[in-house]
Amino acid sequence: MAEDHVRSPYLDDSEASLLRADGADRLSPERLLRGKRHAPAGGWRRLVYQSTGGLIHPGESPRELRRRDLIGRARTPVAGGHHRVAVLSLKGGVGKTTTAVGLGSMLAAVRGDRVIAVDANPDRGTLSDRVRVETNATVRELLTELTPADNVRYADVRAFTSQSQSSRLEILASARDPAVSEAFSASDYRAVAQLLEQFYSICITDCGTGLLHSAMSSILTLAHQVVLVTSPSVAAARAAEATLDWLEVHGYADLTRSATVVLSSVRPRNKSTVDLEALNGYFKDRCRAVVSIPYDPHLEEDSELDLDRLAKATRDAYLVLAATVGDAFGAAHRRQPAA
Repeated sequence: MAEDHVRSPYLDDSEASLLRADGADRLSPERLLRGKRHAPAGGWRRLVYQSTGGLIHPGESPRELRRRDLIGRARTPVAGGHHRVAVLSLKGGVGKTTTAVGLGSMLAAVRGDRVIAVDANPDRGTLSDRVRVETNATVRELLTELTPADNVRYADVRAFTSQSQSSRLEILASARDPAVSEAFSASDYRAVAQLLEQFYSICITDCGTGLLHSAMSSILTLAHQVVLVTSPSVAAARAAEATLDWLEVHGYADLTRSATVVLSSVRPRNKSTVDLEALNGYFKDRCRAVVSIPYDPHLEEDSELDLDRLAKATRDAYLVLAATVGDAFGAAHRRQPAA
């Protein structure tokens, strides 16, 4: 897979030098020059470093070291060359599509390979509303005009996607007519997945709110991991619990155990009496990890997502999510069809 040589505006110069191409380190100064250390990013450490011309290096702060660790985890090379992440929620209005775009945007911004998000909503999906639209083409047109058997190039697929200017995340939209998009079948999704894995390292699938629609069996069978989105409310938590129960009963217990649960605060903090510690504890007992995304006015706009317009706490939370999801990229496995 050819790499896009595009510098992400989200990264500073030292972070950009660590970008990987197809999972391998570039010939960066950090790799070639022994003992080379990153300049402190800010605060008194940077002041001392600059005032002494670099002769005194106080070292990076714990926060900088943690951020570097998170970026490194998000850049984990993808075993097998392709990794599929299914973003699920039984309840609407909890930030599922926003989470799919936020996760995809962060991964695309900090990595050097290609990341795509696919709208698999059986109703009118809104994934394409989150980037600047470059084409009105949908997954239906892609299926009609391209097949894995054709001599397809990346440029052929790119004609059907829109790309975020701020992160390089690509979006493959769903059909606008619900009557047409409902016909998106399990075999259709398999064909799309087979085509995309030739050109993208990571595919994030934004699923519908139902578990029984036609494409879901293929989505779950092919998924390497699941991100389950909920909000800190009783109704949303119960819907997430029901989703985990359904997955376990229907042969996807491995996806439940390896799942990442996202607690998405889609509204400002209010006087809710929901015990967040209890909520975190419950999902941590059943799944691999829990990540909280704070409320952010930019996310509430439900429009194009720009990482630079997010509050720092929100960007940091999405980086944590990207690192958590990235922890599974190195697992060399393919899911087998559920019984």
